[in-house]
Amino acid sequence: MSKNKLFFTGFIIVVLCIAAGYFFKAGRPAARNEASQEITPEIGDIRLTVTTTGVIQPQNRLEIKPSISGRIEEILVKEGSMVKKGDILAWMSSTERAALVDAATSQGEKARQYWEEVYKKTPIISPIDGEVIVRSFEPGQTITTGDALLVLSDRLIVSAQFDETDIGRVKIGQKAIITLDAYPKNKINGTVDHIAYESELVNNVTIYDVDILPQEVPEFFRSGMSANVEVIEKERTGVLLIPVAAIQEEGDKKYVMVKKGRGRGVEKRPLEVGLSDVNNAEIVSGLSKEDLVILREQKYSPIKKQETGTNPFMPSRRKSNDRSK
Repeated sequence: MSKNKLFFTGFIIVVLCIAAGYFFKAGRPAARNEASQEITPEIGDIRLTVTTTGVIQPQNRLEIKPSISGRIEEILVKEGSMVKKGDILAWMSSTERAALVDAATSQGEKARQYWEEVYKKTPIISPIDGEVIVRSFEPGQTITTGDALLVLSDRLIVSAQFDETDIGRVKIGQKAIITLDAYPKNKINGTVDHIAYESELVNNVTIYDVDILPQEVPEFFRSGMSANVEVIEKERTGVLLIPVAAIQEEGDKKYVMVKKGRGRGVEKRPLEVGLSDVNNAEIVSGLSKEDLVILREQKYSPIKKQETGTNPFMPSRRKSNDRSK
């Protein structure tokens, strides 16, 4: 083999070795360090919740439409008024009465009073106890039997939507917490009142409507407001809790590492775990408040950045000590 070939072969081997060393170093994972700390179980509350969104709306929305066509003479309620069944909400004149009264008015006050006594106005009666949430017309306007003069609501609720993967965790009578987008600091207690028997398909997702009934309807509730709902599936109060990260598993058994007294090291302690959420777990048996549990945390140390010009295939930039004048 000629000297040129030997030189070229040796040069290629050296370059490949340098490149392999560079990429091996660059591709190493971050150094991992394990740190541990001692924690003690604490007494607290834990709950499992199902969260979703909803909208405030009347549980029963009733449109009040007149039985006659004609002119509105007087409306006795406004939006937000609470009414009882049998209350008079408004007075109307039929088309014929309105025409007679108008004609009599042109003949004088006496003629107008006569026809108003002879031809009585028609009252609009509330059929339920409820709240006026819509007032669509004003006195003097003419409406037909197809127009809704007023809209009543028996009570405002939160209509929440749960998809089919969560609806099995929702039961009638469960407690719920309602938060409005408009009033995020106010939390309203509620109860699951009704679960729809028929599903709907929304954006290719099967959902069920669930009525959440507030224990007390705040003054700031308005139909159409967006709400966030947390239905409490299960909860425990005053139980022993430790971080989920401290629990280890071996097969179907769970345990923690507990520090022995008088510097005798640590021991593996089997546990019986109850409810668990993202952060904490309920300890049914196996630990006490006095135990010191070892919580191991993984810490990662990133590799220091390489300085520019360490790539063997890239030319390095020479530093210049000259300063432009």
